[in-house]
Amino acid sequence: MIQLHRRELLTSTAWIAVGIATAKAGVLRGALPWFPNAGSPPAPVEANGWLFFTPSEAAVVEAIAERFIPSDTDTPGGKDVGCAVFVDRQLAGPYGRREGLYVRPPFLKGTKTQGPQDSQGPAERYRAALADLDQHCRGAFSDKGFTNLSAPQQDQVLSALESGALKQGAANQDFFEMILKDIKEGFFADPLYGGNRDMAGWRMIGYPGARYNYRDWVGRHNERFLLPPVGIMGRSDWTAQPG
Repeated sequence: MIQLHRRELLTSTAWIAVGIATAKAGVLRGALPWFPNAGSPPAPVEANGWLFFTPSEAAVVEAIAERFIPSDTDTPGGKDVGCAVFVDRQLAGPYGRREGLYVRPPFLKGTKTQGPQDSQGPAERYRAALADLDQHCRGAFSDKGFTNLSAPQQDQVLSALESGALKQGAANQDFFEMILKDIKEGFFADPLYGGNRDMAGWRMIGYPGARYNYRDWVGRHNERFLLPPVGIMGRSDWTAQPG
């Protein structure tokens, strides 16, 4: 049994009283003390121009995105959805600079589960791989760059990258896996980041996006969600139009 002496009890009570006295309470009226964007959200991407890619590099990435995700009658392809814009902004930002990662030597060859272990980050790898890919295409297809190849020829090059049969410097299987991952992220990421334009990727798979809640749908299984998707910034039709 714990015995608490009177002196200890009075001391602890005094500290509680001090805490209550120093805590400043307030009365809230009308609304909660919150306002939009109070938590330093990411800035929406402006789709004009390129921050990392040169125009020729951007054209190659757009062509690759279109081969990975070709358009059809229902959904635009990887190019029109803005996958290359997404990748460009990522490479120009923390992802391309490897912020938060250990980047000092020694650089040892690791397993795939350990992630990249070399001295180059995504930005350097993209720049080198796109240059090496262009060199390969011009040597194999009568001085034609990737964007000047036919769709079957582009698929041939990408298939060789995927299988590991094409090893032209940095243009190799590792680059294929990286750009495939990045383009898929651009197709399904929130439109705030430059891809998934008009939420086309979400509409294709029926993803509702960042809606406030789904309480009305919790118990409804195997039903198509009919409401349009909502991004972090809302929807364009929620914004009042001038005039």
